[in-house]
Amino acid sequence: MDLKFARTDIETKPKKADLEKIEAIVEKEGSMIFYFDRENSHKDLLELQDYFEEKGKSFYMSEVKFGLSDSEYMYQVHIIS
Repeated sequence: MDLKFARTDIETKPKKADLEKIEAIVEKEGSMIFYFDRENSHKDLLELQDYFEEKGKSFYMSEVKFGLSDSEYMYQVHIIS
């Protein structure tokens, strides 16, 4: 499963990360906050949640709006050991 990190510039494409890369970051840091792009499917993020909860981690996800348009949002994910 590849997920796209939130864009840092409106004209650039989002950077991709696979599950192994995300897991390595979480293992190294212990707890982490990620921001994912709106192009990710909600289903993929729920699969990510299931994966980390099976590993005994706490997982919190929310949508963060950063503009007035309905399409101006990103997903905020907290993974806590």
